[in-house]
Amino acid sequence: MLTPPKLSLYIHFPWCVQKCPYCDFNSHQLKSNLNETEYVDALLADLEQDLPLIWGRTINTIFMGGGTPSLFSAQAMQRLLSGIRALLAIRPDAEITMEVNPGSQEFDDLSAYRQAGINRLSFGVQSLDNNKLKVLGRIHDAKQAINAISKAQQAGFTNFNTDLMFALPDQTLSSARDDLNALMDLQPPHVSYYQLTLELNTLFAVKPPPGIPDEGVQQDMYFQGQEILSTAGYKQYEVSAYAGDNNPSEHNLNYWRFGDYLGIGAGAHSKITRGHNSEIIRLVKQKHPQMYLNNIREAKRVMEHKTLSSDDLIFEFLLNHLRLKETLPFDRFNKRTGLPSQQLKQLFTTLVPESWYQLSEHEITLSETGFLNSDLILQQLV
Repeated sequence: MLTPPKLSLYIHFPWCVQKCPYCDFNSHQLKSNLNETEYVDALLADLEQDLPLIWGRTINTIFMGGGTPSLFSAQAMQRLLSGIRALLAIRPDAEITMEVNPGSQEFDDLSAYRQAGINRLSFGVQSLDNNKLKVLGRIHDAKQAINAISKAQQAGFTNFNTDLMFALPDQTLSSARDDLNALMDLQPPHVSYYQLTLELNTLFAVKPPPGIPDEGVQQDMYFQGQEILSTAGYKQYEVSAYAGDNNPSEHNLNYWRFGDYLGIGAGAHSKITRGHNSEIIRLVKQKHPQMYLNNIREAKRVMEHKTLSSDDLIFEFLLNHLRLKETLPFDRFNKRTGLPSQQLKQLFTTLVPESWYQLSEHEITLSETGFLNSDLILQQLV
């Protein structure tokens, strides 16, 4: 019988002030007044109906993503988190993260969010170059981003992430370096440094912006960023995640280690281990906000329901775990998937070049080359 792993809660807020042209997340431009009460009611109703999936389990982390969760007031977040605590157990020291758009207007009193129970923020900075921010369709400028981070620190937030992108249109190796160094001046506790990609179903995919750096320059930017962040004292623990003071995102680590998460909100995904019948299921909620609200107490609120097959489990486990710069323990593979570790060993010895990994009795360790080519490893499994 499968033993359920740690459980996280993901809460999706689907509205933004403006849709960014590179964004492929389930986000929608807010075109009327935000009805906080209606959406919080829906989130709690969604959670209440999902409780049978997680009876007796404790929530270890909560992540509020979007969209722009910080469009919602601290009072709405207080009501939401109080309602969640009334329905299920939350670990007393749980990491509770809210994504923040520096261009929104919620920074007059960030301490109210702390009082509501939020103890970690994630800032969508993306760049500290105003010209690049305009190209990316962001509604903030560099000064607003710096001001938002300063106000968070003044409000007592000691744990927060900052997102920064590279390989932006017309960006050079030196300007990417300057952008990252400007962020280093702010001394964020955690940095997500990732490459701009042209995702399907985005405006940039339909009409790519001119001046995207070529693949060789993109690689140089990645390695340059690694060096800058390492010199500044950050430890890379995932493809795009760097932690200062050994402070990784516990919520994201749970994803990448193939832990469980329950998702509530429009378009939210869940991955749940059902130990009593040794199966792992995936759920997806209605994506369009109004469809989600209209069907919140109907079976149609769940638009997809799937039980993962053995092949699904192997692929998804590796899809997540190969992002990490840590060993891959065989006992974790066995506990998370219920499959024998021999299947994993056979895959690597058959499909993966010997120089890309090291095999021991208890684990697999990727070489630096293997880590950089994890996408190619996954392609062998498709």
